[in-house]
Amino acid sequence: MENSNNQPKKVVYSGIQPTGIITIGNYIGAIDNWLKLQNDYNSLFGIADLHALTVRQNPAEFRARAMSFFAQYLAVGIDPQKAIIYFQSHVKEHTELSWILNCYTYVGEMTRMTQFKDKSQKNADNINMGLLDYPVLMAADILLYQTDLVPVGVDQKQHLEIARDIANRFNNAYSPTFVVPEPYIAKQGAKVFSLQDPTAKMSKSDPDPNASVAIIEDPDSIMRKFKRAVTDCETVVEIRDDKPGIVNLLTIMSAMTGESMESLAAEYHDTGYARFKQAVGESVVEKLRPIREEYNRLMQDKAYLMSVAKEGAEKASYLARKTVAKVKRKIGLVELK
Repeated sequence: MENSNNQPKKVVYSGIQPTGIITIGNYIGAIDNWLKLQNDYNSLFGIADLHALTVRQNPAEFRARAMSFFAQYLAVGIDPQKAIIYFQSHVKEHTELSWILNCYTYVGEMTRMTQFKDKSQKNADNINMGLLDYPVLMAADILLYQTDLVPVGVDQKQHLEIARDIANRFNNAYSPTFVVPEPYIAKQGAKVFSLQDPTAKMSKSDPDPNASVAIIEDPDSIMRKFKRAVTDCETVVEIRDDKPGIVNLLTIMSAMTGESMESLAAEYHDTGYARFKQAVGESVVEKLRPIREEYNRLMQDKAYLMSVAKEGAEKASYLARKTVAKVKRKIGLVELK
């Protein structure tokens, strides 16, 4: 595919573990970027179900969660006609290339990984080889598709560096084979904080169920959470550093309505917090309504979801096979004619 300047579009790869829900924090902070990526780049969105196996999973729950996550990505606007969206486990080249890349990765590099150290401490009873080898599978995910750019957060920068190191090491040994990926630093959307602790980022893993809101949550639940949102002991709606709860609610409402925080603060300045929190909740319910309806429709049509997953896997496999074939030739494996 080419862009309007007749230059080949760059490839962007994003792998996402099927954790279950997308929060409004994810929606406001990142999804706009995802939707732009599929228009501006050759984009691949991999549901990284193999990576999730480093933690013990209940099979039925894991399968249901992965399907729900896949449907949520489609519901927010990832278009399978513009981007490739697929399950990592449906493309066997991920694990095939991972083994080969293991042979070009040093044990010391893996044991020094910050995330391995952190997760080992948190999962002392399950320090498995997958946890140690996670970055090599991630490198295979990226390098399979000759990826130019990888959207990364702070916690993934070290993993991308390892992918770059492995690519350079292989290229230097056998001649250029892999594109050496660069980090994609997207314009950061508004940061959304917890509804119960407006000094902490909203997180789907927060133990307090009232702290975050999912994009597929039912309207009654959304309204309850906003009515319980932590504010302060005053009654005026203003943008001030000492009013983090109010600023967080204004941030959310601004993202949902398209109105500026300043105009919203002026409109609700003297209405009282109860009325203001109700208005914020209503704006979220209305913005998410089409996403929730599309999600519910998709979840009733498993045949369609699986057809999209199959088509995505076929497109991804076509690209992945070309890379693996090139790698096998370079390292001297016997080819079947």
